[in-house]
Amino acid sequence: MKFESPASLVQVAAPASRKFATPGNLILAIGCALLIVPTMIQVARDSWSTEQGGHGPLVLATGLWAVWRELQGKTFESRPVRLLPAVLLIGVMLTSFIVARITGVLEVEAFAMYGALIAAAYLIFGPALMRAIWFPLVYLAFTLPPPDTVVAAVTQPIKIAISQWTVSALHLVGYPVASSGVTIQIGPYQLLVAAACAGLNSIVTLTALCLFYVYLRHRSNPIAFVVISLAAIPVAVISNFVRVIVLVLITYHFGDAAAQGFLHDFAGLLMFSVALLTIFGIDKLAAPLFVERTRKAS
Repeated sequence: MKFESPASLVQVAAPASRKFATPGNLILAIGCALLIVPTMIQVARDSWSTEQGGHGPLVLATGLWAVWRELQGKTFESRPVRLLPAVLLIGVMLTSFIVARITGVLEVEAFAMYGALIAAAYLIFGPALMRAIWFPLVYLAFTLPPPDTVVAAVTQPIKIAISQWTVSALHLVGYPVASSGVTIQIGPYQLLVAAACAGLNSIVTLTALCLFYVYLRHRSNPIAFVVISLAAIPVAVISNFVRVIVLVLITYHFGDAAAQGFLHDFAGLLMFSVALLTIFGIDKLAAPLFVERTRKAS
């Protein structure tokens, strides 16, 4: 009869290291590249070149850096993956991708591509690694253009609300101002509150920037992470409100040409500055609460 030492038993029970550079995984990686490159080239041409999607390259660069940061110097235990859900998800995403590619719906095509990519990464690398990079994966989704139907559904009530708030605020200080829907009348001028000024597009940009700030500042504090992340959307709406007021005042005092030129861009920079400073202020004021809640949880 042959006896084995405890050390040898531990050695046998230890999971074998996973080899990623297999022929199947290499073929899958090539397929992913063929899937990603054409779609991202079109996203860069049609979305990133506009004011609404101009944050895309910055989000892509910082998101890839966040992935590298989470993976640097770490090892992940390989566990068997649930093959059927991943394969089904890839099938659904690829079907949606093909249909969207044929019909020319870039928004659906981009998100279907991204969903298929995440499912493929799950198959190759396993669940442990995917859990480690969950935030970069969510954050990188901001590089993709949101569907037009979502933009239209969310933008309209926000534009109407900001128009009404602007008229109310300026009327209190004596300006001759009125509104009808998303059109603001001040003196001899009429202004249309467009999606770029008070809609989902700028909210997406501001939310992405706020989320990245929260990731850098409160990555290890779940309470602070959730609170500041939830504050990003109302802060973005308030910042848009400030931008619209500034543009209305510029139009009234300096004319329509001034409001559509350099000062229009200045109002956009002011909006982002207000948003970031507000997030910093909320973070600073709530810092004692975050520390106290963390101590009680521990």
